[in-house]
Amino acid sequence: MYKDLEGKVAVVTGGSKGIGNAIARRLSEEKMSVVINYHSDKEGAEETVADLKKLGGEAVAVQADVGTEEGVDSLLKAALENFGGLDLWVNNAGMENQSPTHELKLEDWNKVLNVNLTGVFLGSKAALNHYLEKNKKGNIINLSSVHERIPWPTFAHYSASKGGVKLFNETIALEYAHKGIRVNSIAPGAINTPINAEKFEDPEKKESTLEMIPMNTIGKPEEVAAAAAWLASAESSYVTGTTLFVDGGMSLYPSFEEGKG
Repeated sequence: MYKDLEGKVAVVTGGSKGIGNAIARRLSEEKMSVVINYHSDKEGAEETVADLKKLGGEAVAVQADVGTEEGVDSLLKAALENFGGLDLWVNNAGMENQSPTHELKLEDWNKVLNVNLTGVFLGSKAALNHYLEKNKKGNIINLSSVHERIPWPTFAHYSASKGGVKLFNETIALEYAHKGIRVNSIAPGAINTPINAEKFEDPEKKESTLEMIPMNTIGKPEEVAAAAAWLASAESSYVTGTTLFVDGGMSLYPSFEEGKG
């Protein structure tokens, strides 16, 4: 669909499953070469690479911890050594776990912040340094969440990380706009990914989620990937520093539908 993406190179963190996997596949369909990062799901990442190669795409799977400089550096190195450059960095890797805040362990707080926020910083820093060194008008896409806007009790560490992504995204977008480097976020709502599969298989839990979505449907990873492809393309060339909500209206305060309140 986006001819300008053909032949370009992308890194997608957390690309072995879920939204990251859908983004990697969509970018490959756009004829981009893709570095698919994974942390522990080696089988999923290698399976995706094999699928993309069968379809004529170029991809490589790289294990790395995005919360470390060494891990992020290895992803940039893979892009340069395998495909000769970097045009797009997608900070998708993320995690969550539930706990009442008064019982939340520091270890769990640090783990979530390390992946969800520090990982975004380190990935963005690596991409920025490459773009600046090469005087390239590069692109960064950060995966946030509706919970950069909507409070989420018992997920304080997750919400804090996504709130951090929001202002980090806006700050570096402003900082590097004059260099032609675009930085945007995507904030998914309820998406049918492996992490949500068990919840959505329960009719009661699924219905309680649907009640929070004005469009009354669960999103697909491919719908988030479509937003990523647009933000990666020249079709969005005048867009930077924004968060694109892909949430079926979840962030629109659905409890106020029909003039309630």
